[in-house]
Amino acid sequence: MRSENLDGAVNQQERLPSEECRAWFLAGLVEGEGSVCICVKRHPARPFGYYVQPEFFIYQHRSRRALLEMAMEYFGAGRIRPKPGNADVLVFSILSRAVLAERVLPFLSDYMQYSARIADYEKFAAVVRMLMAGVHHVSAGLALIVEIAYSMNMAGKQRRTPRDEILGRILRGHMPDAR
Repeated sequence: MRSENLDGAVNQQERLPSEECRAWFLAGLVEGEGSVCICVKRHPARPFGYYVQPEFFIYQHRSRRALLEMAMEYFGAGRIRPKPGNADVLVFSILSRAVLAERVLPFLSDYMQYSARIADYEKFAAVVRMLMAGVHHVSAGLALIVEIAYSMNMAGKQRRTPRDEILGRILRGHMPDAR
């Protein structure tokens, strides 16, 4: 039986959600407002001319900042910033490969198994593991990562640079732009 004080409030310990309960709540938030992305950025100082940045993020209106703070507390990492071009929307994101591998991937595996985007989460996990293993340091490995990245999130529908342009540059060997 619950112990209540005179105001009718439930004992504080009983009101706090369990870690498992918070994780499932967070899974629902991620399903509705979250995503993963493998950004492929041009970078002339990199051996193959590109840099790969995996990212886990959750969007929320600024009035719901507490939800993003809950996610940041749960993962023990990340940052909250305004969405570029829309200051009313905040973005919680984790970019650290180590944090992605140690905290986000287990979360995705345990709590997002019923997600409509499970295939994207599995590809994301594979790419993070490949990056952690250093696969991107050889042209064929980086090309494979680009192929996987472009197969995610509606087959790269919103990407600006065509996949073949990136692959051509990686596979022929990067030469810094001569000026």
